[in-house]
Amino acid sequence: MNEKLTIFYADDDLDDLEFFKLIIKQIGGNYEVVTHADGVELMAAINNPPPTPYLVFLDINMPKMNGLEVLKKLRESDKFKKLPVIMLSTTKDGPFVQQSLALGANYYVPKSSRFDELKLSIQHSLQINWETFIPDNTNFTYTRN
Repeated sequence: MNEKLTIFYADDDLDDLEFFKLIIKQIGGNYEVVTHADGVELMAAINNPPPTPYLVFLDINMPKMNGLEVLKKLRESDKFKKLPVIMLSTTKDGPFVQQSLALGANYYVPKSSRFDELKLSIQHSLQINWETFIPDNTNFTYTRN
């Protein structure tokens, strides 16, 4: 039996957490989703394994500790420097995108309000080879071709 790949997702919108779990289930594959209602909860879980995430999705606008603050903390830790982090946010503002890249996020996915679009963007994110992918201004943000 292959070990499941654990995905952590932090978002204060409970509907978004449910949609995300449903999308991962529909995509199939060997994934297990662990959701967190905010950044503080995610940081507590990530620092107290198991499970240890293979990949982290972060919303930006959350109470207590927002996605950018979580990202900064993860990148400050030797243990999580190389952990793939994908920002999944309704915020499409250039400054947030640039700040995410500058803080060390691996990818930025604008959160679509359409389920099928959201599913495509998440599916795309899961197909990226994080060992070899190097984010820059040309490939950092998900865009539908």
